[in-house]
Amino acid sequence: MGRYRRKPTFHLSFYDLLVYLFFLVIIQFSAADAYDPMDPKGNITVKWDIVEWHDDTYTAEVTIFNFQLYRHVEMPGWRFGWAWKGKEVIWKMWGAEATEQGNCSMFSGGNIPHCCERKPVIIDLLSGTAYKDQYYNCCKGGVLSSITQDPSKFASSFKLVVGNAHITNNALIPPENFTLGVPGYTCGPAYVVPPSRYSDDGGRRWQQALATWSLTCSYSQFMASRSPRCCVSMSSFYNSTIVPCPLCSCSCQGLDSAAKCVKPDQLPTNLQMPNSDGTPNPVVMCTRHMCPIHVHWHVKVSYKKYWRVKVTVTNLNYAKNFSEWNLVVQHPNLQSVEQVFSFNYKPLHQYGSINDSGMFWGIKFYNDMLLHAGKLGNAQTEILLRKDPGIFTFNQGWAFPRRISFNGDDCVMPPPDTYPMLPNGSPTCHLAPHFIYFASCLFFFFFLVL
Repeated sequence: MGRYRRKPTFHLSFYDLLVYLFFLVIIQFSAADAYDPMDPKGNITVKWDIVEWHDDTYTAEVTIFNFQLYRHVEMPGWRFGWAWKGKEVIWKMWGAEATEQGNCSMFSGGNIPHCCERKPVIIDLLSGTAYKDQYYNCCKGGVLSSITQDPSKFASSFKLVVGNAHITNNALIPPENFTLGVPGYTCGPAYVVPPSRYSDDGGRRWQQALATWSLTCSYSQFMASRSPRCCVSMSSFYNSTIVPCPLCSCSCQGLDSAAKCVKPDQLPTNLQMPNSDGTPNPVVMCTRHMCPIHVHWHVKVSYKKYWRVKVTVTNLNYAKNFSEWNLVVQHPNLQSVEQVFSFNYKPLHQYGSINDSGMFWGIKFYNDMLLHAGKLGNAQTEILLRKDPGIFTFNQGWAFPRRISFNGDDCVMPPPDTYPMLPNGSPTCHLAPHFIYFASCLFFFFFLVL
């Protein structure tokens, strides 16, 4: 008789499981972070126009464009930097200034350059700057709005005169190693592009730059923050269950994390302990999810032809106010939005006729400032949507969003099978909220697929 061959078994320790899940998460972030399907063409583009050139001195107009649909640059603003290839200096600037003058001892007399640093860092001027030092699109403290939220403030410009220019084969050589100075952004090299054209008389006569360089800076949420910054909870009128944010969505209490935890009945201290980039260190309210921003989606009521949703955004960060904040939601019924109350709204048509995502933001001087943690630290809206025949349903969690982001960063969503179900629904599986159990289920599901 042939010997029976047993099917091989696998013995996996708890430590091996955690290591495997760690690499799985890293792979997921690496693949997803390089491309944003909600904003496939979004980037920050810097254009460097040479408008005058005499011997080794040239004048350039530099413009920073934020071509992202919903991600903006907030305070403390951009800090645009680069490395000169030669011994260039900046003689004068309008609309911006260098953070350091550097060593200009090789220049004598009263003609001293504005900056002699080999790696200058340029910052925008503040509002109220003297008119003689201004330049168009300047003086906003480095803040750039997204192109959707405020098209009048999505660009920033400055002008500079460069001396000791690096010239090769009768061509100016651009700087290298560009940085934007905003967490999460990586800039590529500058390339020669067709010269920019501009008109001073309404299009009757066109002029063009002597040469134009262009470079692109792209965003990575994982590079900006190793942990998420917001989470989503859910509830509905047809189910008494309130689905909370997943446990430890952004960090865990008691762990050595960057966020300091303050209990609701305590007064936080040392709020303005800034990070190396100048941003306040998070001081968040103690919660099970430990996220600075909490978004709650509540299916409020159902009418014959419409249904209504209430969305609440709560700031649990004691150390920071969010100005000109925005919320991006992906849901198939957003193609049938009838009315949005107390928020601005605009659909994002990033894929032509597909209209399943939209951007919400506060109304100017009303709720565009999301205040720090406290009684006033939230903003609310209600959305009235039409029930599309053949599409709309309350079954299987369809009424809840597929994806939500706050200020361009994806929020942690609850597992789909935990969404509030209809009373007559009978979900086949319900994951336990504990992270370890959920991680184990995820691993064995992935193993079976392989």
